[in-house]
Amino acid sequence: MSSTKQPREKISKMSGEVVDSNPYSRLMALKRMGIVEDYEAIRQKTVAIVGVGGVGSVAAEMLTRCGVGKLILFDYDKVELANMNRLFFQPDQAGQSKVEAAATTLSFINPDVTIEVHNMNITLMDKFDLFMERIRRGHPGVQGPVDLVLSCVDNFEARMAINKACNELNQVWMESGVSENAVSGHIQTIIPGETACFACAPPLVVASQIDERTLKREGVCAASLPTTMGIVAGLLVQNSLKYLLKFGKVSMYVGYSALEDFFPTWELKPNPQCDDRQCVHRQADFHKNPVSRKMDFMLKAEETAAPVHEEDFGIVVVDETAAKDLQDDTKVTEGLRSEYTKDDQGTSAGQGDAVADTNESIEDLMKRLGSL
Repeated sequence: MSSTKQPREKISKMSGEVVDSNPYSRLMALKRMGIVEDYEAIRQKTVAIVGVGGVGSVAAEMLTRCGVGKLILFDYDKVELANMNRLFFQPDQAGQSKVEAAATTLSFINPDVTIEVHNMNITLMDKFDLFMERIRRGHPGVQGPVDLVLSCVDNFEARMAINKACNELNQVWMESGVSENAVSGHIQTIIPGETACFACAPPLVVASQIDERTLKREGVCAASLPTTMGIVAGLLVQNSLKYLLKFGKVSMYVGYSALEDFFPTWELKPNPQCDDRQCVHRQADFHKNPVSRKMDFMLKAEETAAPVHEEDFGIVVVDETAAKDLQDDTKVTEGLRSEYTKDDQGTSAGQGDAVADTNESIEDLMKRLGSL
């Protein structure tokens, strides 16, 4: 079953006019500051999100608030009270399908965004063809392919289905995931033929020929933290915006480990012996015509206008050399300074409370004190 939520006419639209009363103007400021060349282009973009759970629902909300033109949502689960430890969903939505509940909320947040929903399991044979068709022709107007597919599912079978569809359609997509212990996650950009697909480097559990469904134990479920899922969703949408609006450098892979505050990044090369034959075909096509689809628009400082700040947020920027010269035992990050410093005797003094050095000995000072 599928449906499309059209913009609500009774709610004022988030027009592109840059005025204080329009929340969209804050996003348009990215263009005024020289970060994005054409932010309005986001309204012409269509993004498909597979999996509207802890990561997918928040990613959908972020894209909606950013003014994306159209979202196509795929999921077959229902909202449960157990989902309330995450962001986005509300207790009164329990029992509704996740896609329908998401569409209602997102349409209220920004009625300009067209929301198309499909309450179905894409891994089923009869649903997979429809999934392929919506990726191929989901873009409104031209009836062409979507601009980007985001994978926010929590199982290997669904990821492989997305991988198969995107390899066959030569569709760029981004994969995301959160670990079972809820304290780490990752995002990965996959360009068929140019980077490793999901089948090129399968996870260890699959390489060991173990059915992931046998790993589930009765009464035990994966941990879930709204913080980790929010962080991963933010990384995913930030990367999506860079790809869609062509600014900054699109990350090929970013990991996140909350226990170590570690963000590893690298790029995975495609495997010539990949089990997905469509991936091998895409690799051959890329070798014949090596035109990269990676977006690398690193902004050069000398070419970027200085940001115009309309408000004072109390941020103080100082020369880096001044920060390096601080003699406090507690080192501070370069570019920052301490509000209070310690003198040689270890007492704290404000920067404007320095005492003049008279070169008097302690005995002389005691005599002066006794004569008072």
